[in-house]
Amino acid sequence: MLDGKGFLRRRRWLAGWAALGLALWLSSPVPALADTCISGDCQNGFGTLVRDNGNKYTGEFKDGKFHGHGTHTFNESKWKGDQYTGEFKNGQYDGLGTYSWANGDKLAGDFRNNAPNGHGTYTWGREPWIGDKYVGEFKNWKKEGFGTYYWKEGDKYVGEFKNDASNGQGTYYYANGDQYKGEFKDWKKHG
Repeated sequence: MLDGKGFLRRRRWLAGWAALGLALWLSSPVPALADTCISGDCQNGFGTLVRDNGNKYTGEFKDGKFHGHGTHTFNESKWKGDQYTGEFKNGQYDGLGTYSWANGDKLAGDFRNNAPNGHGTYTWGREPWIGDKYVGEFKNWKKEGFGTYYWKEGDKYVGEFKNDASNGQGTYYYANGDQYKGEFKDWKKHG
C-alpha cells in the first residue's frame, strides 16, 4: 500500500514516462501517403502510377508528368469510375481523347488545357437521355459554337450553341418532317 508521498512519486513517475512517450511519438516521422509508380518508368517512359487518392494513370511520362498517350482512371468519390483515355501534354488532357463517365456518358474529341476545347461528340448513356447525342464545338466542357443535337425520338437541332444550350440561329427538325428555322434562347424558340 502506498502512502500519500509514495502515491505522488509513482504518479509523477508515470506522468513523466507518458510525457516522454507522447513526445517521442509526436516527433517520429509519420508515413505520408504518396504517389507510387507500380510498374515501368514513371519519369521518362511508359509506366503505371497510382496516386495517393487512388487515381491511376497508365501511359507515357516525360519529366515525371503524364505526356503522350495514356489512360487516367479516377477513384475519388466525386469522379469514381470515370476515365480519360487519350493524349496528354505536361500532365494535362491535350489532343484527341475520350472522357467516359461511370454513368455511361461519353465525350470524344479535342482536348486542350484539361477540358474539351474544339470539336467533339457527346453521347448520353444515362436515363432519361440514353440515345441522345451532340456533335459539335466545345469550350471548357460546355457546348459552345456550332453543333447538332440529336434526340433519340428523331428530332434534331442544328445551329449555334452558347452556355451549353441552343442560343442563336438554328433549325429544329421534328421527327414528323416539320421544321422551325430562326432564333433560339436556352433551347426554346425565340423571335
